[in-house]
Amino acid sequence: MARTRADTPIGSCPLCLSWGSSYGSQSYCRACYDFVRRYHPGECAGCRRIIAVKKGHCRLCWLQAGLTASGRRRIAPEDFEPTGCWQLSLAGMNRLGNTGPAPETPAAELPQPVSPAAGTQLELRAPGESRHFDARHWVASTITNEALLLARQIARQLAETRGWNARIVIETGRALAVVLADHAPGDMIAWSWLSPALHSRDLSVTRTAEILDLAGLLDDDRVSCFARLIQARLALLPRPMAADVEDWLRTRSQGGPRSRPRDEHTVRMNLNRIHPLLLNWAKQYVHLREVTAADVITATSLLPGTRRRQTLTALRSLFGHCKKTGKIFRDPTSGVHDGQRPLILLQPLRPEQIDQATAAAVTPAARLALALAAVHAARPKTIRELHLDDVDLGNRRMVIAGRTRPLDDLTRHLLLAWLQHRSHRWPGTANPHLIVNQQTAMTTRAVSENWLTESCRGLTATLEALRVDRQLEEALTHGPDPLHLAAVFGIDDTTAIRYATIARQLLETAAGQQDPAGSREPKGQNPP
Repeated sequence: MARTRADTPIGSCPLCLSWGSSYGSQSYCRACYDFVRRYHPGECAGCRRIIAVKKGHCRLCWLQAGLTASGRRRIAPEDFEPTGCWQLSLAGMNRLGNTGPAPETPAAELPQPVSPAAGTQLELRAPGESRHFDARHWVASTITNEALLLARQIARQLAETRGWNARIVIETGRALAVVLADHAPGDMIAWSWLSPALHSRDLSVTRTAEILDLAGLLDDDRVSCFARLIQARLALLPRPMAADVEDWLRTRSQGGPRSRPRDEHTVRMNLNRIHPLLLNWAKQYVHLREVTAADVITATSLLPGTRRRQTLTALRSLFGHCKKTGKIFRDPTSGVHDGQRPLILLQPLRPEQIDQATAAAVTPAARLALALAAVHAARPKTIRELHLDDVDLGNRRMVIAGRTRPLDDLTRHLLLAWLQHRSHRWPGTANPHLIVNQQTAMTTRAVSENWLTESCRGLTATLEALRVDRQLEEALTHGPDPLHLAAVFGIDDTTAIRYATIARQLLETAAGQQDPAGSREPKGQNPP
C-alpha cells in the first residue's frame, strides 16, 4: 500500500470529526472537502453548528442518520433526531446514507437500526470487515496469486508513467484485489461484471479494465448503445432488407474496401434520416431492389430543404453500396437532384455577445480555449486534441490542425497562465494533451467536449460561433479572397468560397446602406 504524502497532515476533520488525511487549508477529510465545495454554510438543524449543510444538516449528521437508518432504505426525517452523541470513524471508511429505492425484502429480515446509547461508542470495524473491502479481498491484498501479481506490476508501471497520486494507487490496488481475489488460472474477467463489483466500492471501472486488458485477463463483452439501436430498428424491417441495411451500416462505421470509416454520429444521422422511409417501403417491398426512382422522389419531395438533402445523401450512400456489392440491379437515386444548396448569410457576432463569452471564461483553461477559437479559428475538437509538443514558446509558434501559426501576445499570455496552473495543479501528470482536467490528468486521453464548452453553454458566442466569426472577420477585413482564407485557416476550397461569398454580400449591403441609391449624384453633373 502506498504511503501517505509527507505534506498531507493527519488529524481530525473539523466537519465530520473523523481521523485521517486532510485536504485544503481547513484540514477537511476528502469527503468533507468535496462537501464544503458543493454546499453553502448555514446552521445545522442537528448539531446547531454554523457549517456547510445539505438540506439543513451537516455531513456529520448525515453520517449519523445513515447509521441509524436500517438496511438500504431512504434516510427519513426521523433518522436525524438528536441522540446526544455521534459515532466517530476513520476518514474514508464512511459513506453518506443510500438514497436509492427501498429493497424488496420483508421487514422481519431487515437489520434493526443501530441507535447507540448516550456516552457509548460503537466498535470500530477493521477495513477487512467493511462492506467496501471485505475479508477475502483483504487477504488477497497480502497473499497474491499469479494474476494479481501481474496486474499489480502493470499498475505500478502505469502509475510511474502517468503520475498517479497516492489515492489512485491505493484505490487501484484495492480494485485489483476485489476483481482477482478468487481468480483461477485461465479465467477471464467480463467487463459486465466489473461495474457491479467496483461501483459499490467507489472504485474505477475504466482504470481497472485497462490493467486487466494489458494483462490479457479482460473479456470485453460490452455492446454499444448504437449497436443496440441498430438491432432494434432493423428488427422492424423484412429480413432481406434488414440484411442489406446492416451490411451498409457496418461498412459505413467500420470501413471496407475503398471505403474509409465514418464517425458514429454521421452514421447515426444517416440511419435516422432513412429509417422512416424504409419503414414505409417495408409495407409493400421485401428487398431494396424493388424500390424505384419514383418511390425515392415521392418519399423525399415533401421534406424541407436541408432534411431532403441529408436524406438523399444517405439514400445515395445506401443504394450505392448495394449496387457495388451486387445486391440491387439499378440505383434508384441516380438522376434525383436535391437542388442547389441555399447560401446562409452569416452575421458577425455583436460586441456584447463576445463580452458575455469573455466574462463567462473564468478558468485558465476556458480562457485559453476561448482565445484559440476566437483568434486562431480552432475547432473544439482541435483544441481538445492539442498536445504539449504543438506549442513552441521560444519561436512563438503553435501547430493547430497540422498548420504552423504564429503565436500572438494574447494567446501567448493565456497559454503561459494555463501552463503555470497545470504544473501547479497536476505536477506529476504524464498526459501529453495541452488541456487536462481532474478526470484526465491521471490518464492519456483528451478532455471531453462537454467539459471544454461548458463555460459558453447557453450563450450565443459559443466556441464554434467564435470560430466561424473569426473566419468571417478575416474575409471582411482582408477582402473576400478564397485563396487567402484557405491559406490562413487551412479550410477546403468550398468552405473558403462560401465565406468569401458571404463576406462580399455583407460588404455590398453595408456599402449600400452608407450610400443609398437615391442620394447618389448623376454622373457628369457638378453639385450645385
